[in-house]
Amino acid sequence: MCVHFLTTRLLPFMMAFMSIQGGNEQGGRQSPGSQTSLRNRNQQRIVEALVHLGPSTQADLARRTGLSSATISNIVTKMATEGLVSVEPTNRHGRRAVSVRLLGGDGSVAAGIGFGRRHLRVVLISPDYRVVAEDSIVLPQGFRPADGLSLAEDVIKRLMDQIGVAGNALVGIGVGIPGAINHLTRMPVRGAVSAEWEDFDPFGELERRFKVPVVVDNDANLGAVAELIWGPYGRVSNLIYLKIGTGIGTGLILNGAPFGGAAGVTGEVGHFEVVPGGRSCRCGNRGCLEAEASTSAMIERARPNLATVESTEDLMARALEGDAAIQRVIDDASVHIGNVLGDLASVLNPEVIVIGGPLVGLGTLILDPIRRGFSRRTLSVVRDATTLAVSSLDDRGEALGAAAVVFRRAAALTDA
Repeated sequence: MCVHFLTTRLLPFMMAFMSIQGGNEQGGRQSPGSQTSLRNRNQQRIVEALVHLGPSTQADLARRTGLSSATISNIVTKMATEGLVSVEPTNRHGRRAVSVRLLGGDGSVAAGIGFGRRHLRVVLISPDYRVVAEDSIVLPQGFRPADGLSLAEDVIKRLMDQIGVAGNALVGIGVGIPGAINHLTRMPVRGAVSAEWEDFDPFGELERRFKVPVVVDNDANLGAVAELIWGPYGRVSNLIYLKIGTGIGTGLILNGAPFGGAAGVTGEVGHFEVVPGGRSCRCGNRGCLEAEASTSAMIERARPNLATVESTEDLMARALEGDAAIQRVIDDASVHIGNVLGDLASVLNPEVIVIGGPLVGLGTLILDPIRRGFSRRTLSVVRDATTLAVSSLDDRGEALGAAAVVFRRAAALTDA
């Protein structure tokens, strides 16, 4: 049911060109080796690239599809004439270029839900990756996932009313949760997710409520996807997104695509040992990065001397005010994070590592010690080839990535 829905309702624009191609052979049937058939296949490759990349230059499309620049130009011109894409001049690295945007004119939207420890963000996006509505709300301390999804349902319905679209325009929902999802069982992974999510079935709950296809993933994986589309990294093939919150995890983009491994449980660097025999971790081991360097760990280390530090917001405020003790706590934790990122970069050799989560507002207070730890654990060739940066998406990344994955999943199903 879900596959049929995705390939027939979710991406009608992917096949729209089939009905408007002229000159089909044999009474409307195309010979597999004909010029028309080849042109249609090439056009579909361009559409799929735009679904994955979002608005792109013609040069980006040529790199993604392997088609020649002349072929891209000819097909894009024809698609623009037929109303499938829009084109506009842009500037890339000081050189003139043409930006291509897929038009999603059927009114379809995908919803993305991102859960934080104390907040919920919902976004609605169109097939061309325009954000058409969004909102965030504060969640009560220790909220139950079912209650959080009820609030998300209310927000989605309110946003759809706000932009004037009917319920059947919602073609799918993506959800980012604070921990790992086993893609084989479709359940959260014990020891690698917040305790309240361990026995909760987010797929079943959302499918029951909305009757649309649902994608659920680790928030870090979805943050990585968002960086490719809405961040400045659309041309990057290998990217690591590390989220620092009450947990720590990474989303991996390898060779231009999200890497999920055998069961979707990848990038769990929060459970790398960084302090032998250190603090106990929820996974059952000791000295894990998450136990030593998460926001919860930082707050716990700050409390013996500063009882007023009760939240991440308190921690950030004191650090930005120049409190030396708090800055030292953040510095020590960040060096641990940099050490682990150095080890990971030595294996994967990424072009970019993006730091996300609630602490990004600290800027150099967190990024400089991460760089120090990173530099100690990498060869100079890896260090020099890797850009370390904080995310520019604030707390929106996971929800944006969740919505985008709905359309990307549909593209993958159509291609299959």
